[in-house]
Amino acid sequence: MSISDISLTAGMRTNLLNLQSTSDLLNRTQQRLSSGKSVNSALDNPTNFFAAQNANQRASDLTNRKDGMSNAVQTVAAANAGITAITSLIQAAKGIAQSALSTSDTGVQSKLAGQYDTIRSQIDNMSSDSGFQGLNMLSATNTLAVVFNENSSSQLNVVGFLGNSTGLSLSAAGGAGNTNWQSASAITADSAKMDSAITSLRTSTQTLAANLNIITTRQSFTDSMVSTLQTGADNLTLADMNQEGANMLMLQTRSSLSTTSLSMSSQAAQSVLKLF
Repeated sequence: MSISDISLTAGMRTNLLNLQSTSDLLNRTQQRLSSGKSVNSALDNPTNFFAAQNANQRASDLTNRKDGMSNAVQTVAAANAGITAITSLIQAAKGIAQSALSTSDTGVQSKLAGQYDTIRSQIDNMSSDSGFQGLNMLSATNTLAVVFNENSSSQLNVVGFLGNSTGLSLSAAGGAGNTNWQSASAITADSAKMDSAITSLRTSTQTLAANLNIITTRQSFTDSMVSTLQTGADNLTLADMNQEGANMLMLQTRSSLSTTSLSMSSQAAQSVLKLF
């Protein structure tokens, strides 16, 4: 049976159309109240929908970069911890050298030289143990690439340095002659090397501190950018819950009135039966 086989009065058709329109508006309002958004798809508002989508995607990409920055902070912190410990070992070795200079007993000097060499080997161990997740900045072959933005066009390369006894020019006690510190000149020469090593470590610490400051600053900036992007996207799509709640009450009332009006139109048509 086609639609043209059924005839409705003008009043009934108008009331039916109004009821259908009210039902559609009720469904839309319910969706907005449940999702909290006035723009849930491109059909609602293409301009706002795609603009919000782009902002949210960029915020998501920047959030992913934060993980890399956090790992970079820990990598630099591990290197700094290694530098601090190595500096303490060198200072302890300097104390041993001063003790060796204060005595003429070759036996004592030889034992102190052995202690120095033990510390020197521990510096090598400390240097190799100062990595984080497989990346050690106390190795000249390693470079930490920290990416800051979503398209990798902004980044910082933190270059490592050789932080072991070889990189710090700390040779075995007595140097090439291996005199075991049985001469004041050998002890003085090694003590001077230790001073140079401490100076080198302090310079490296300053470089790491500058890089760490850049990374942590970019972390804070990224947090602010993510918040800004998400707020901007919400401003484009979020619904006014007070307004939508008022709309729901109004539409429920309108739906009830439309149903009543349709019923009254139907009763008017049925009054024809009273003629028979």
